[in-house]
Amino acid sequence: MNEHILSLINALADSHSLSLEQYAELIEARAPETAALLAQKAVAARKAIYGNDVYVRGLIEISNICKNDCLYCGIRRSNKNCDRYRLTKEQITDCAAEGYRLGFRTFVLQGGEDPYYTDNVLCDIVSELKSIYPDCAVTLSMGERSRESYELLRRSGADRYLLRHETADKAHYESLHPNDMSFENRMRCLRDLRDLGYQVGCGFMVGSPNQTSNTLAKDLKFIEGFKPDMCGIGPFVPHKDTPFRDHPPGTVELTCYLLSIIRLIHPPVLLPATTALGTIHPEGREMGIKAGANVVMPNLSPVSVRKKYELYDNKICTGEESAQCKDCLSARMESVGYHIVTSRGDVRRQK
Repeated sequence: MNEHILSLINALADSHSLSLEQYAELIEARAPETAALLAQKAVAARKAIYGNDVYVRGLIEISNICKNDCLYCGIRRSNKNCDRYRLTKEQITDCAAEGYRLGFRTFVLQGGEDPYYTDNVLCDIVSELKSIYPDCAVTLSMGERSRESYELLRRSGADRYLLRHETADKAHYESLHPNDMSFENRMRCLRDLRDLGYQVGCGFMVGSPNQTSNTLAKDLKFIEGFKPDMCGIGPFVPHKDTPFRDHPPGTVELTCYLLSIIRLIHPPVLLPATTALGTIHPEGREMGIKAGANVVMPNLSPVSVRKKYELYDNKICTGEESAQCKDCLSARMESVGYHIVTSRGDVRRQK
């Protein structure tokens, strides 16, 4: 490793900031020894705040119906091959009951932008969950909504909101989305969520079509300024029924490299080792944890719908990503020196 790259890594670890050009340089300099040093420093930064704890969230995928037509997504509205479903309030509370019995104290309700889930419907579900489980956090990942909608959901008890920004480069954003979606609105949503007091998560795909070192550098600079409470990144995985079906997937190596960098940019951030990582490599999630991640999100959705929530091809949807196999997941984390914690797992500030 040359001295210049070493100095960039040390500067990032010390000041949690680089210039756009320096982030691009660091991305271009990815090599096994660079990745190893970044991971070492990222793990030290995470352990200083979270120790060896890995937080577990119970994921409930409530609908694969979506009004949007994002070019990369398997549940895009124009995919006629998608077997659509929508969970009822009773099904969602049943999933939460199972999760609570298993020890989970955070529920993540994720879905496409399904018009059925109006403010009244979604607020009723959130209020019900918070009434039954006042000791639990409710996280929503339901896409772009109005500020008024976010405010109503917050008042109903929603604690956190996950909304991937997808890319911090406007032109890149427009190459991934249809004309009726805008980069400006996505950023407006994130600002509103922060203003309303949510714990806010953003994130992006690694290896998405048209992505460059410069666009990734913009993502890192955005994260540096926004300081999200959570940041979900995972490799792009193509879906056979989308315009990007023939685009190569992202890699575990670059995803883990960026996980380490994000940990050093904002040490308290909650970083998931995603299902997509586990999809493209059998030990992908363990590799993510060893690179600086500290969250996993096993699936609480009804077994009958797990395969239907297919954002990308070959999603793992049986076995050890299942919440019912918490012991399997625990053993996997223990194998790399960590232990799962099923508490609310709120973001912590640096000691």
